[in-house]
Amino acid sequence: MKKSTPFGEIEINDAHVHFFSYRYFRLLASQSPTLKNDSDVVSKIGEITGLRMPPASIIDFTNLWIDELNRNYVARAMIMASIPGDEDSVAEAIRIFPDRFYGAFFFNPLVENATEKAERSFEVLGLKVVCLFPAMYRFSVADNEVVREVIKIVRRQKGRAIFVHCGALSIGIRQKLGLQSLFDLRFSNPLEVHKLASEFTDVNFIIPHFGAGLWREALMTAELCPNVYLDTSSSNRWMKYQSADLDIRKVFERTIDLIGVERLLFGTDSSFFPRGWNSEIFDTQVKALYEIGISKDDAEKILGGNLRKLLD
Repeated sequence: MKKSTPFGEIEINDAHVHFFSYRYFRLLASQSPTLKNDSDVVSKIGEITGLRMPPASIIDFTNLWIDELNRNYVARAMIMASIPGDEDSVAEAIRIFPDRFYGAFFFNPLVENATEKAERSFEVLGLKVVCLFPAMYRFSVADNEVVREVIKIVRRQKGRAIFVHCGALSIGIRQKLGLQSLFDLRFSNPLEVHKLASEFTDVNFIIPHFGAGLWREALMTAELCPNVYLDTSSSNRWMKYQSADLDIRKVFERTIDLIGVERLLFGTDSSFFPRGWNSEIFDTQVKALYEIGISKDDAEKILGGNLRKLLD
């Protein structure tokens, strides 16, 4: 499947999609004193947020996403279990459509039996990417021993990677539900990834959103470590934090100048319905790439080829 772009027909593979399943919302509600005992909590969340809630059936929800990808001519997406405990939902989606999804999962290294949970996600469920959120769970990714144990699991098989969220962190659905979010951005520096990536040179790392406000540090890390990838996802609102007058075109230009095109992964940060796949992000980023004058071959790498090469 290919999508029409200013460069011509290109296969699009999205490196950043949140799989907000029915179970995801139930797990999220369990963190709320006011919601956790509601008999129909998922419907209640829909009323509060205005979002269309997913069907309880993973098969039905997976088909909803497949229809959305087909409608937008997206060949494949990396879907994330966006709360610890929802790994089986993503694994089931991949079982149904193995050629359309890669699987990733949020991971908290501070909980009991954390290493065993990661091992199950990789070895039993067949997921490809572990997603670390140091600011959310308040740990140093560079110095955490469980993270090092998980790296050993990742090293066992080609086509796996470690995703580390850096920079600014704000989760809209948590805000809408009034959930406490005691994030600590002191743990969000991409230079923490540098320590691991320079030590474990056979393991690939992904920093999303160009570092989400710590772009300079993300660029340093990626330039110094050839096993570090940057994903392009979201509206990249972090550009407002920069002292220079930045737009996405300038971000692409500088990033490509420093690290080339082979380690850039296009992503949208799509998540909820009724919006579905965020085509606006795609349109904005493709327009920027076209305007800076990259070749079709390079566009094919950024928009899908690099993700396939990384995770296949």
